[in-house]
This record gives sequence, C-alpha cells and structure tokens, in this order.
Amino acid sequence: MSTPVTLEDIYQIFQRSQEEADRRFAEADRRAAEMRAEADRQAAEIRAAADRRAAEADLRAAEADRRIAEMRAENDRRAVENEQIIKEMRQTVNSLTSRWGRFVENIVAPAVLRLFQEKGFQVQEVHQRMRSGRGSRNLEIDIFVVDNDVAIVVEVKSRLTQNEIRQVLNTLSQFKTAFPHYGNYRIYGAVAAIEIDKDVDTYAYNQGLFVIQQSGDSVMISNDDQFQPRTW
Repeated sequence: MSTPVTLEDIYQIFQRSQEEADRRFAEADRRAAEMRAEADRQAAEIRAAADRRAAEADLRAAEADRRIAEMRAENDRRAVENEQIIKEMRQTVNSLTSRWGRFVENIVAPAVLRLFQEKGFQVQEVHQRMRSGRGSRNLEIDIFVVDNDVAIVVEVKSRLTQNEIRQVLNTLSQFKTAFPHYGNYRIYGAVAAIEIDKDVDTYAYNQGLFVIQQSGDSVMISNDDQFQPRTW
C-alpha cells in the first residue's frame, strides 16, 4: 500500500523547487554579471586602443606640423640669403658696369674733338660729367662737345641696346630745359659703346644719332657720308 503524500511532503518539494530556482537565478545573475564585466572590459580595451591611436595621430600631426614649420623657416632663411646674394650680385654688376662705362668714357673723351672735327664740326671744348638739377629730373651728360653755336651730347654705354637709345633720345629732348643757356645752340646727339646689340647701330643711325665704335686701339664714328644728323 502506497504511503500517502502529506502537506509537509508537498512543502518540501516546493521548497526544493524554490531553492533550485533561486540557484538557477543566481547562476543566471552571475553569468550576466560576468558578461557585463567582459563587455565592459572589451569596451575599455576598445576605448583605450582608440585613445592610443588618437594620441598617436596627434603626435604624428604635431610632428608633421613641426616639420612643416622647420621647412618654412628654412625656406624663409634661404629666401633671405638668396635676396642678399642677388642684391650683392646686382651691386657688383652695377659697380662693374659703372667702372666699365667710365673706362669707355675715358677712351672716347680724348678722341671726340678730332672725330667731330673730321666730320666738319669746329668744336673746341670737351666737358665730362656735366650735371644739371633743372627740369623734372637731374640730368647728367657723359661727354659734352661744344663750339660757338653747336654742341654735341655724347652718351657713353658699356653695352648699347635699343632701350639705351630711347633713354638717350629722352635725355636730348630734355637737354635745353636742363641747360637753358644752350637754348640757341644746335644740339646733336651721339652714342658711344664697345659692345652694341645687333642692329642697334642702325636704329641709332635712323634716329639721327652719331655712333662711336671701337676701331683697333681707338674709336671712330661709324656713320657714313650720307648720314643726316638730327638737331634738337
């Protein structure tokens, strides 16, 4: 005959079921806590890795900025050095050009009386570096050859270019303003140079200027007998 189930038996079964449920809930909570902890750990690792990469990127950016700044500073320094070198070279070239021009002038000046006398001008006086402060600008004449009512303005260049010819023509156009006491004179123009660019002598000729060029150890007027000088 079977043993009857008592209320105590039912209570014990319920109690064991409750204990098992509590155990399982506790296990679930433990696992959930472990999962949350693992998720937090992984999230922390990801954040740390991201922060590390961001810091490395900042370092690389800072290094790049530093190198760019150094390159700019170096380029600026070299630019300043180059400007100084160019300035010094220009000063040297200008000094050499000026000295060479004076050298050519000192060759031409002793010969101009003879040269223009041979062309029929009865000139008797030669002046060098004649200056005037009248007019719109200071005017300087390299060599000035003069007679009673005739004068010849001679501009001396180390190298004669078309632009130099235009400058000489401008000087001649201002001459009587700068030197009004020669207002009644017939003024002629001449250019002298050792080196003359191609066809520039022809351009000067066509502008009515005498052209003085090197000839052996001396100089000569290269204009032919058909040349008609222009008067200012």
